[in-house]
Amino acid sequence: MPALKPTEWTAEIIWLGVVTDMDRKALMAEPVEAVDLTFAGMAGSVHGGQTRKSCSRVTSQYPRGTQILNERQLSIVSAEELEQIAAAMGVDTVNPARLGASMVIRGIPDFTFVPPSSRLQASSGATVVVDMENRPCQQPARSLMQEIGDAAKGFRKASDGRRGVTAFVAREGRVALGDRLVLHVPDQRAWRGNA
Repeated sequence: MPALKPTEWTAEIIWLGVVTDMDRKALMAEPVEAVDLTFAGMAGSVHGGQTRKSCSRVTSQYPRGTQILNERQLSIVSAEELEQIAAAMGVDTVNPARLGASMVIRGIPDFTFVPPSSRLQASSGATVVVDMENRPCQQPARSLMQEIGDAAKGFRKASDGRRGVTAFVAREGRVALGDRLVLHVPDQRAWRGNA
C-alpha cells in the first residue's frame, strides 16, 4: 500500500516567479512562463540551494546560521487565498511578485493547510514536497507598500492562515503556466499527542 495517495484534487499553475535579489525593502519575484525545477530549487532563485542557513523560524531546533536542509526552496500560494487576503486588506489584488512567491496555483481549497509531506506533481514528473505553512512576515508588507500604500500594513494579519506553503523539489522537471498539478497526501491518520 503506497504511503502517499494521489487525490482527485488538482491545481492549475497560473503564475510563476523567481526571486533573483533579496532587497529587504523591495522583495520582488520576476514573472516567468516556465521554469526548470532542480534538486536545488528554481534556477536563478536566491531561495535555491540544497542547504541553507537556519533562520528565526527554527531557532528552537538550531542556532541561527546553522547549515540545514533547504526545505524552503519554493513559496507556493493559492489564487483563492490571495483573493481572501486582498479582501481582508480592502484592496483589489495582492501582487504575488511582491510576496516573493515562486508559484500561484488555483483549485485546491484551504491550500495553506494541506498536510506537510504532501506532494504536488506535474505531468512532466516534476514533484515538490510541501514542507509546512508559510507564516506571515513583514517583508512582503514592505514591498507591497510600494504598490498599495498604507493598506499594506494590514498584510500580516490578513495573510494569517492564508500565506501558502514552503516546499522543496523531490523530482526534477519543467513546470509552466497552465500545467496541472495533482495533490498526493500522506496515507496516515492525524497525530494524537494525547492518545
